[in-house]
Amino acid sequence: MKTDYDKMSWSELRAYVLEHREDLDAVRALFDRRSPDSEATWYKFPYTKEQQQQIDDVFRKRTRSRDESA
Repeated sequence: MKTDYDKMSWSELRAYVLEHREDLDAVRALFDRRSPDSEATWYKFPYTKEQQQQIDDVFRKRTRSRDESA
């Protein structure tokens, strides 16, 4: 039986992909849900330890807020 990825929430599909990494259809379905590049946030490469720390802080905050909303 084929799983209906369209009926899964983003977090459900992500969890499914993490448990079924060999299911390429599920990986493609998750990949297709990503934000288009036009909506993506682009970051410059950090050249100093201070810049790296700033980027780490931003990623931690964004990851935490995404986990809380999922």
